[in-house]
Amino acid sequence: MNIIFFETQSWEEEYLKERLKGYSLDFSSSANPLQVGVDKGKSEADVICNFVASPVTKETLEKYPKVKYVATRSTGYDHIDVKACREKNILVSNVPTYGENTVAEFTFALILSLSRKMYPSIKRVREQGLFSADGLMGFDLKGKTLGVVGAGHIGMHVVRMAKGFEMHVVAYDPYPKAETSNEFGFEYLSLDDLLKQSDIVTLHVPYLPATHHLINDEKFKLFKKGSILINTARGGLVETESLLKALKSGVISGAAIDVLEEERYIKEDINLLYQKHPSELELKNMLADHELMQMDKVIITPHNAFNSKEAMVRILDTTIANIQAFAAGQPINLVKSPF
Repeated sequence: MNIIFFETQSWEEEYLKERLKGYSLDFSSSANPLQVGVDKGKSEADVICNFVASPVTKETLEKYPKVKYVATRSTGYDHIDVKACREKNILVSNVPTYGENTVAEFTFALILSLSRKMYPSIKRVREQGLFSADGLMGFDLKGKTLGVVGAGHIGMHVVRMAKGFEMHVVAYDPYPKAETSNEFGFEYLSLDDLLKQSDIVTLHVPYLPATHHLINDEKFKLFKKGSILINTARGGLVETESLLKALKSGVISGAAIDVLEEERYIKEDINLLYQKHPSELELKNMLADHELMQMDKVIITPHNAFNSKEAMVRILDTTIANIQAFAAGQPINLVKSPF
Protein backbone atom coordinates (compact mmCIF):
# COMPACT_ATOMS: atom_id res chain seq x y z
CA MET A 1 0.00 0.00 0.00
CA ASN A 2 1.41 3.38 -1.05
CA ILE A 3 0.87 6.23 1.40
CA ILE A 4 1.75 9.88 0.83
CA PHE A 5 2.03 12.21 3.82
CA PHE A 6 1.78 15.99 3.66
CA GLU A 7 3.03 18.66 6.09
CA THR A 8 5.46 16.35 7.84
CA GLN A 9 8.58 17.21 9.78
CA SER A 10 11.71 15.06 9.84
CA TRP A 11 11.06 13.67 13.32
CA GLU A 12 7.54 12.68 12.30
CA GLU A 13 8.86 10.89 9.25
CA GLU A 14 11.24 8.82 11.36
CA TYR A 15 8.46 8.04 13.84
CA LEU A 16 6.10 6.89 11.07
CA LYS A 17 8.74 4.85 9.20
CA GLU A 18 9.56 2.94 12.37
CA ARG A 19 5.92 2.04 13.04
CA LEU A 20 4.63 1.54 9.49
CA LYS A 21 7.18 -0.95 8.20
CA GLY A 22 5.92 -2.95 5.25
CA TYR A 23 4.17 0.03 3.68
CA SER A 24 5.50 2.23 0.89
CA LEU A 25 5.76 5.70 2.44
CA ASP A 26 6.33 9.03 0.71
CA PHE A 27 6.70 12.30 2.60
CA SER A 28 6.30 15.94 1.67
CA SER A 29 6.73 19.00 3.84
CA SER A 30 4.43 20.79 1.39
CA ALA A 31 0.85 21.71 2.23
CA ASN A 32 -0.11 21.59 -1.44
CA PRO A 33 -1.23 18.14 -2.64
CA LEU A 34 -2.07 19.54 -6.08
CA GLN A 35 1.50 20.60 -6.81
CA VAL A 36 3.08 17.49 -5.31
CA GLY A 37 0.62 15.36 -7.24
CA VAL A 38 2.12 16.30 -10.58
CA ASP A 39 5.51 14.91 -9.57
CA LYS A 40 6.36 11.57 -11.14
CA GLY A 41 5.22 8.67 -9.02
CA LYS A 42 3.43 10.71 -6.39
CA SER A 43 0.03 10.20 -8.00
CA GLU A 44 0.28 6.43 -7.46
CA ALA A 45 -0.71 6.78 -3.80
CA ASP A 46 -3.43 4.55 -2.37
CA VAL A 47 -3.70 6.66 0.78
CA ILE A 48 -3.41 10.39 1.40
CA CYS A 49 -2.44 11.40 4.92
CA ASN A 50 -2.86 15.16 5.25
CA PHE A 51 -2.98 17.84 7.92
CA VAL A 52 -4.98 21.02 8.46
CA ALA A 53 -3.33 23.17 5.78
CA SER A 54 -3.26 20.53 3.02
CA PRO A 55 -6.71 20.44 1.44
CA VAL A 56 -8.15 17.39 -0.26
CA THR A 57 -10.51 18.71 -2.91
CA LYS A 58 -12.17 17.26 -6.00
CA GLU A 59 -9.17 18.52 -7.99
CA THR A 60 -6.80 16.81 -5.56
CA LEU A 61 -8.55 13.48 -6.04
CA GLU A 62 -8.20 13.80 -9.81
CA LYS A 63 -4.42 14.03 -9.32
CA TYR A 64 -4.47 10.87 -7.20
CA PRO A 65 -6.80 8.50 -9.08
CA LYS A 66 -5.82 5.40 -7.07
CA VAL A 67 -6.61 6.83 -3.65
CA LYS A 68 -9.11 4.83 -1.61
CA TYR A 69 -8.53 6.33 1.82
CA VAL A 70 -7.81 9.76 3.31
CA ALA A 71 -6.43 9.88 6.86
CA THR A 72 -6.29 13.40 8.19
CA ARG A 73 -4.07 14.01 11.18
CA SER A 74 -6.61 16.40 12.68
CA THR A 75 -9.93 16.40 14.43
CA GLY A 76 -11.58 18.90 12.10
CA TYR A 77 -12.10 17.88 8.49
CA ASP A 78 -13.42 21.03 6.82
CA HIS A 79 -10.28 20.98 4.62
CA ILE A 80 -11.52 17.76 2.99
CA ASP A 81 -14.27 17.55 0.40
CA VAL A 82 -16.06 14.68 2.12
CA LYS A 83 -18.84 14.67 -0.46
CA ALA A 84 -16.36 14.23 -3.34
CA CYS A 85 -14.67 11.42 -1.42
CA ARG A 86 -17.98 9.67 -0.84
CA GLU A 87 -18.84 9.90 -4.53
CA LYS A 88 -15.58 8.10 -5.33
CA ASN A 89 -16.04 5.54 -2.51
CA ILE A 90 -13.04 6.97 -0.69
CA LEU A 91 -13.13 6.54 3.08
CA VAL A 92 -12.06 9.40 5.35
CA SER A 93 -10.91 9.11 8.93
CA ASN A 94 -9.79 11.69 11.47
CA VAL A 95 -8.21 11.89 14.92
CA PRO A 96 -11.25 12.38 17.18
CA THR A 97 -9.28 13.37 20.26
CA TYR A 98 -5.62 14.06 20.90
CA GLY A 99 -5.05 17.30 22.74
CA GLU A 100 -7.97 18.45 24.84
CA ASN A 101 -5.66 19.66 27.58
CA THR A 102 -3.15 20.96 25.01
CA VAL A 103 -5.61 23.32 23.32
CA ALA A 104 -7.18 24.28 26.66
CA GLU A 105 -3.77 25.25 28.07
CA PHE A 106 -3.09 27.37 24.99
CA THR A 107 -6.51 28.98 25.38
CA PHE A 108 -5.58 30.14 28.86
CA ALA A 109 -2.19 31.33 27.63
CA LEU A 110 -4.08 33.62 25.25
CA ILE A 111 -6.56 34.71 27.92
CA LEU A 112 -3.74 35.63 30.31
CA SER A 113 -1.79 37.35 27.54
CA LEU A 114 -4.72 39.69 26.98
CA SER A 115 -5.83 40.11 30.59
CA ARG A 116 -2.32 41.00 31.81
CA LYS A 117 -1.14 42.76 28.62
CA MET A 118 1.78 40.42 28.20
CA TYR A 119 2.60 41.22 24.59
CA PRO A 120 2.84 45.02 25.00
CA SER A 121 4.74 44.51 28.25
CA ILE A 122 7.37 42.31 26.60
CA LYS A 123 7.51 44.54 23.52
CA ARG A 124 8.08 47.65 25.64
CA VAL A 125 11.05 46.18 27.47
CA ARG A 126 12.62 44.28 24.58
CA GLU A 127 12.04 46.65 21.67
CA GLN A 128 11.86 50.04 23.37
CA GLY A 129 14.15 49.41 26.31
CA LEU A 130 11.60 50.94 28.70
CA PHE A 131 11.12 49.37 32.11
CA SER A 132 7.82 51.08 32.92
CA ALA A 133 4.38 49.72 33.75
CA ASP A 134 2.51 52.88 32.77
CA GLY A 135 -0.58 52.04 30.75
CA LEU A 136 -0.14 48.30 31.26
CA MET A 137 -2.76 47.72 33.93
CA GLY A 138 -4.60 44.46 33.34
CA PHE A 139 -7.46 42.72 35.11
CA ASP A 140 -7.90 39.70 37.37
CA LEU A 141 -9.59 36.55 36.12
CA LYS A 142 -10.96 35.78 39.57
CA GLY A 143 -14.64 36.65 39.71
CA LYS A 144 -14.94 37.20 35.95
CA THR A 145 -17.45 35.29 33.82
CA LEU A 146 -16.03 32.97 31.20
CA GLY A 147 -18.37 31.91 28.41
CA VAL A 148 -17.38 28.58 26.88
CA VAL A 149 -19.02 28.04 23.49
CA GLY A 150 -18.86 24.30 22.96
CA ALA A 151 -18.64 22.14 26.08
CA GLY A 152 -17.05 19.11 24.45
CA HIS A 153 -13.69 17.53 25.25
CA ILE A 154 -11.67 20.74 24.92
CA GLY A 155 -14.37 22.96 26.35
CA MET A 156 -14.61 20.87 29.50
CA HIS A 157 -10.86 21.14 30.07
CA VAL A 158 -11.24 24.91 29.76
CA VAL A 159 -14.06 24.80 32.33
CA ARG A 160 -11.88 22.87 34.79
CA MET A 161 -9.02 25.33 34.41
CA ALA A 162 -11.33 28.32 34.79
CA LYS A 163 -12.64 26.99 38.08
CA GLY A 164 -9.03 26.89 39.29
CA PHE A 165 -8.85 30.64 38.61
CA GLU A 166 -12.10 31.06 40.62
CA MET A 167 -14.01 32.27 37.59
CA HIS A 168 -17.75 32.04 37.11
CA VAL A 169 -18.33 29.76 34.12
CA VAL A 170 -21.28 29.58 31.74
CA ALA A 171 -21.43 27.37 28.67
CA TYR A 172 -23.40 26.91 25.50
CA ASP A 173 -23.67 23.51 23.86
CA PRO A 174 -26.37 22.05 21.60
CA TYR A 175 -26.26 18.90 23.73
CA PRO A 176 -26.11 20.04 27.38
CA LYS A 177 -25.37 17.49 30.08
CA ALA A 178 -26.89 18.38 33.42
CA GLU A 179 -24.71 15.88 35.31
CA THR A 180 -21.56 17.52 33.93
CA SER A 181 -22.65 21.04 34.86
CA ASN A 182 -23.49 19.88 38.37
CA GLU A 183 -20.15 18.10 38.77
CA PHE A 184 -18.00 21.01 37.60
CA GLY A 185 -20.15 23.89 38.81
CA PHE A 186 -21.08 25.77 35.68
CA GLU A 187 -24.34 26.83 34.07
CA TYR A 188 -25.66 26.15 30.58
CA LEU A 189 -27.14 29.15 28.78
CA SER A 190 -28.38 29.93 25.31
CA LEU A 191 -25.69 31.38 23.05
CA ASP A 192 -27.31 34.82 23.17
CA ASP A 193 -27.47 34.87 26.96
CA LEU A 194 -23.89 33.64 27.23
CA LEU A 195 -22.65 36.48 25.02
CA LYS A 196 -24.56 39.05 27.09
CA GLN A 197 -23.10 37.86 30.40
CA SER A 198 -19.51 36.89 29.61
CA ASP A 199 -16.42 38.97 30.23
CA ILE A 200 -14.46 36.50 28.10
CA VAL A 201 -15.92 34.35 25.31
CA THR A 202 -13.92 31.35 24.09
CA LEU A 203 -14.89 29.19 21.09
CA HIS A 204 -14.55 25.40 21.06
CA VAL A 205 -17.02 24.16 18.47
CA PRO A 206 -16.30 22.38 15.16
CA TYR A 207 -16.57 24.22 11.87
CA LEU A 208 -19.68 22.98 10.07
CA PRO A 209 -22.24 24.60 7.77
CA ALA A 210 -24.36 25.23 10.88
CA THR A 211 -21.49 27.03 12.68
CA HIS A 212 -20.22 29.10 9.75
CA HIS A 213 -19.98 32.72 10.99
CA LEU A 214 -21.50 31.70 14.29
CA ILE A 215 -20.18 35.02 15.58
CA ASN A 216 -21.29 37.80 13.24
CA ASP A 217 -22.62 41.38 13.32
CA GLU A 218 -25.82 40.38 15.10
CA LYS A 219 -24.01 38.33 17.71
CA PHE A 220 -21.40 41.01 18.38
CA LYS A 221 -24.26 43.38 19.28
CA LEU A 222 -24.98 41.06 22.21
CA PHE A 223 -21.43 41.01 23.57
CA LYS A 224 -20.85 42.62 26.93
CA LYS A 225 -19.11 45.93 26.23
CA GLY A 226 -15.40 45.64 26.81
CA SER A 227 -15.35 41.84 26.73
CA ILE A 228 -12.73 39.82 24.86
CA LEU A 229 -12.99 36.99 22.34
CA ILE A 230 -10.75 33.92 22.13
CA ASN A 231 -10.78 31.58 19.13
CA THR A 232 -8.61 28.47 19.03
CA ALA A 233 -11.13 26.45 17.00
CA ARG A 234 -11.62 27.46 13.36
CA GLY A 235 -11.40 30.84 11.62
CA GLY A 236 -14.71 30.41 9.82
CA LEU A 237 -16.62 30.50 13.10
CA VAL A 238 -16.13 34.28 13.21
CA GLU A 239 -17.04 36.67 10.41
CA THR A 240 -13.79 38.55 9.87
CA GLU A 241 -15.24 41.94 8.94
CA SER A 242 -17.62 41.76 11.88
CA LEU A 243 -14.70 41.13 14.22
CA LEU A 244 -12.85 44.13 12.81
CA LYS A 245 -15.90 46.35 13.30
CA ALA A 246 -16.43 45.13 16.85
CA LEU A 247 -12.81 45.91 17.74
CA LYS A 248 -12.77 49.32 16.08
CA SER A 249 -16.06 50.37 17.68
CA GLY A 250 -15.01 49.21 21.15
CA VAL A 251 -17.78 46.63 21.43
CA ILE A 252 -15.03 44.24 22.48
CA SER A 253 -11.77 45.40 23.97
CA GLY A 254 -9.57 42.70 22.52
CA ALA A 255 -9.29 39.37 20.76
CA ALA A 256 -6.82 36.52 20.77
CA ILE A 257 -7.10 34.19 17.82
CA ASP A 258 -5.10 31.18 16.76
CA VAL A 259 -7.06 30.71 13.53
CA LEU A 260 -7.97 32.99 10.63
CA GLU A 261 -10.74 32.68 8.09
CA GLU A 262 -8.36 32.73 5.11
CA GLU A 263 -5.27 31.41 6.85
CA ARG A 264 -4.54 28.93 4.07
CA TYR A 265 -3.50 31.86 1.85
CA ILE A 266 -1.68 33.84 4.50
CA LYS A 267 0.18 30.78 5.76
CA GLU A 268 1.74 29.92 2.43
CA ASP A 269 1.33 32.59 -0.22
CA ILE A 270 2.95 30.39 -2.85
CA ASN A 271 -0.25 28.31 -2.81
CA LEU A 272 -1.81 31.08 -4.89
CA LEU A 273 0.35 29.92 -7.78
CA TYR A 274 -1.20 26.47 -7.73
CA GLN A 275 -4.76 27.00 -6.57
CA LYS A 276 -7.58 28.91 -8.15
CA HIS A 277 -7.41 32.63 -7.44
CA PRO A 278 -9.28 33.56 -4.26
CA SER A 279 -12.73 35.01 -4.68
CA GLU A 280 -13.57 38.63 -3.97
CA LEU A 281 -14.92 37.63 -0.56
CA GLU A 282 -11.78 35.66 0.24
CA LEU A 283 -9.61 38.61 -0.78
CA LYS A 284 -11.62 40.93 1.48
CA ASN A 285 -11.15 38.51 4.36
CA MET A 286 -7.42 38.27 3.64
CA LEU A 287 -7.08 42.04 3.80
CA ALA A 288 -9.09 42.12 7.03
CA ASP A 289 -6.86 39.39 8.48
CA HIS A 290 -3.78 41.46 7.69
CA GLU A 291 -5.39 44.49 9.34
CA LEU A 292 -6.12 42.44 12.45
CA MET A 293 -2.44 41.51 12.62
CA GLN A 294 -1.51 45.18 13.01
CA MET A 295 -3.93 45.97 15.86
CA ASP A 296 -2.45 46.38 19.33
CA LYS A 297 -5.54 44.94 21.00
CA VAL A 298 -5.32 41.72 18.99
CA ILE A 299 -3.04 38.72 19.52
CA ILE A 300 -2.73 36.35 16.57
CA THR A 301 -0.85 33.06 16.69
CA PRO A 302 -0.24 30.77 13.67
CA HIS A 303 -2.70 27.91 14.31
CA ASN A 304 -0.42 26.65 17.06
CA ALA A 305 -2.78 25.61 19.89
CA PHE A 306 -2.44 21.90 19.10
CA ASN A 307 1.33 22.02 18.83
CA SER A 308 2.90 20.30 21.81
CA LYS A 309 5.24 17.33 21.56
CA GLU A 310 2.87 15.14 23.53
CA ALA A 311 -0.15 16.06 21.40
CA MET A 312 1.71 15.49 18.15
CA VAL A 313 2.76 12.01 19.26
CA ARG A 314 -0.86 11.22 20.17
CA ILE A 315 -1.92 12.41 16.71
CA LEU A 316 0.64 10.16 15.01
CA ASP A 317 -0.29 7.14 17.16
CA THR A 318 -3.98 7.50 16.28
CA THR A 319 -3.13 8.04 12.60
CA ILE A 320 -1.01 4.90 12.58
CA ALA A 321 -3.88 2.95 14.15
CA ASN A 322 -6.28 4.39 11.54
CA ILE A 323 -4.04 3.33 8.64
CA GLN A 324 -3.44 -0.15 10.04
CA ALA A 325 -7.17 -0.66 10.63
CA PHE A 326 -7.95 0.41 7.06
CA ALA A 327 -5.30 -1.96 5.70
CA ALA A 328 -6.86 -4.79 7.72
CA GLY A 329 -10.28 -4.06 6.25
CA GLN A 330 -11.69 -2.78 9.54
CA PRO A 331 -11.50 1.03 9.28
CA ILE A 332 -11.96 3.11 12.42
CA ASN A 333 -12.63 6.76 13.28
CA LEU A 334 -14.50 7.25 10.03
CA VAL A 335 -15.88 10.68 9.20
CA LYS A 336 -19.54 10.59 8.25
CA SER A 337 -20.50 12.66 5.25
CA PRO A 338 -22.99 15.40 6.15
CA PHE A 339 -24.56 15.11 2.69
